[in-house]
Amino acid sequence: MATKRETVLQALFTLLSGLSGPTVLRNGNLPERVPVGGMIILRDGDPGEPEVLLSPPEYIYEHRAVADVVVDAATPAARDSIFDSIMLAIGIAVAADRTLGGLCDYAETAAPVPVDLIVEGAPGFKAATLPIILHYGTPDPLS
Repeated sequence: MATKRETVLQALFTLLSGLSGPTVLRNGNLPERVPVGGMIILRDGDPGEPEVLLSPPEYIYEHRAVADVVVDAATPAARDSIFDSIMLAIGIAVAADRTLGGLCDYAETAAPVPVDLIVEGAPGFKAATLPIILHYGTPDPLS
């Protein structure tokens, strides 16, 4: 039986894997070549300190998972277009299923944080980390 944390992260991974275009990995490394449709690498992130409710105990988390979004294309305009479409698709997918099939209380995205990826000899990457905040409760921090 998986923990609540793992169940929610797996549901988020499944949601992102359903997007058309980008390749989606979980906790993977950036490959030598970024696929044409871009890439999303979901990282488990940080569950943070929970709010604790007593009687019965409930640990309420605002877990900050991170989706690293990377695009490689020949021109800046192409990179911008692909990148924007991936961000839009993530936003639409999360908004369409805020509870990830009833597994968490609420899922929301935050503003992407740009990342500079400069690879010598490559035309250029566009990348950002996108926080995805997962609100959920569990009766034990390890369950």
